[in-house]
Amino acid sequence: MSMYGYEIVQTLIVDIEPDVHVKRAMNEINAASRMRSAANDKAEAEKILQIKRAEGEAESKYLAGVGIARQRQAIVDGLRDSVLAFSENVPGTTAKDIMDMVLVTQYFDTMKEIGASSKSSSVFIPHGPGAVKDVASQIRDGLLQANTL
Repeated sequence: MSMYGYEIVQTLIVDIEPDVHVKRAMNEINAASRMRSAANDKAEAEKILQIKRAEGEAESKYLAGVGIARQRQAIVDGLRDSVLAFSENVPGTTAKDIMDMVLVTQYFDTMKEIGASSKSSSVFIPHGPGAVKDVASQIRDGLLQANTL
């Protein structure tokens, strides 16, 4: 425009209309970028879910272990109290006699539970006059072997 005596200093462009192919290419680039970002966000969310699930499972197992430990401690405390009370009330009994009696009681409770369960299939447990003594000796021998290891 300088040939005609005009000098263009600045131009304000308001509306650009690129070619249809260029528009389509730019839209595809933007869509791919958004899809990549969405895939990264989704993967990050799945990672967080797996981590939280694993943390929850670990906490659940820890609390179950604490509960089992407390239950076993309560059983031991109850047995100790029973042995002490029984030996005070029945003179001449030894701790072994009392534990054998507790074992017989537990044996019969177990037999009753097995018989009462509707989900049990065939379970073979020796039952007879010497069965409880055999079970008691097996438990005692197992504990003694565990203590020697």
